[in-house]
Amino acid sequence: MKEENTPTAQAGLATAIALVVGNTIGSGVFLLPATLGAYGGISLLGWLFSFVGALSIAFAFSKLSRHRPEAGGPYAYSRQAFGDFIGFQVAWGYWISVWVGNAAIVSSAVSYLGIFFPALQQSPVANAAIGLGIIWLLTWVNNRGIREAAWVQKITTVLKLLPLLMIPLFGIFYLRWDHFHPFNLSGMSDFGAITATAALTLWAFLGIESATVPAAHIRNPEKTIPQATIWGTLLVALVYIGGSAAIMGLIPPAQLQGSPAPYAEAAQILWGPTGSKLVAAGAILSSVGALNGWILIQGQIPMAAAGDGVFPAFFHRLNKRGVPAKGMVLSSALVSVLLFMNYHKSMVDTFQFMLLLATTTVLVPYLFCALAAMGLGIQTSPGGKVILTRTAYISFLAFAFSLWAVAGAGQEAVYWGFLLLSGGTPLYIWLQKTNRT
Repeated sequence: MKEENTPTAQAGLATAIALVVGNTIGSGVFLLPATLGAYGGISLLGWLFSFVGALSIAFAFSKLSRHRPEAGGPYAYSRQAFGDFIGFQVAWGYWISVWVGNAAIVSSAVSYLGIFFPALQQSPVANAAIGLGIIWLLTWVNNRGIREAAWVQKITTVLKLLPLLMIPLFGIFYLRWDHFHPFNLSGMSDFGAITATAALTLWAFLGIESATVPAAHIRNPEKTIPQATIWGTLLVALVYIGGSAAIMGLIPPAQLQGSPAPYAEAAQILWGPTGSKLVAAGAILSSVGALNGWILIQGQIPMAAAGDGVFPAFFHRLNKRGVPAKGMVLSSALVSVLLFMNYHKSMVDTFQFMLLLATTTVLVPYLFCALAAMGLGIQTSPGGKVILTRTAYISFLAFAFSLWAVAGAGQEAVYWGFLLLSGGTPLYIWLQKTNRT
């Protein structure tokens, strides 16, 4: 019995931007200012540095999406440029990184719920049960179709942006400029401090490629996806840099460095006790919105790869609404297993280690996609002269930045990340033999 149906394009520009913003802004942004507090105001230059790199990557993805507006995003671009094997490696690493990351996101959402329900902080079983409830509720929503998932994404994105934007908008009237002196608190050289903070802030931009993945469900993808990718990246940068600057100006540097919830403390200064709960609600919505978007992605990437025969056909089976339901359910089942690992004390280190590997592998698609975009920008004149266009230069910047980010992950993460990617190779060989037969 055939289960495949052709997916219909139902998402417009607003939904695509919401997917980029919702997937990129997760729970980590609520803690990052405290980490940057040890560096002082110079960390804002690190934000700008990582923003330029992220924007160059977004530009590369926008060019590729105009050239090949197909489902699969990074996988589809890598496969077209470098063949099936590289395409498989990108899809394999990206898929693993998504469902491992989803387990971390739902854990963060449940932890913020503890602010409203303190009893949850004492009950790992209740935490796991609520986490499972969130995972499977959003999996059900995504299996209902792209339209339902799009509504959830747009609503959660708008609601999560409210507290994140309110702090810089209101906080600018209460800034203490002496909090920015000295400008560099790290004890490092200015260049070293900027490099260190850029390495930290880069992780906050992971997800800017999200609109390229469900291209088959987006109206006018050759126009909508590039616009959503660029505008989404700009909006994310505005939220990040504005929020960090406001928090540094509101909270003294010594206090900020040890803060477990810098956004909540800033909100407390502006609006009193109600402010911290407002931010906690924003963090929950931020986590749920990111999880909703990534659950969509965890079904789309393997579906596109399976359609080309480089992933098991199981992932390409669609339900009557054109959704890769079976692949999405399998991915959510793996998320559920990792969630239990997270709440089992003896497995916490293992969970964190796998999350580190997942973060490393998600940068590999950026490398290959930057190279693919660079190839589009290298042209040949009628006389045989090689011409380097603006696309080639910006894509090379995206490649260099992505390579620098991989190196910044550390030797151990790169080493084990390579082993993780290589571990999928037997599956690729088996699929190749099976398809030929």
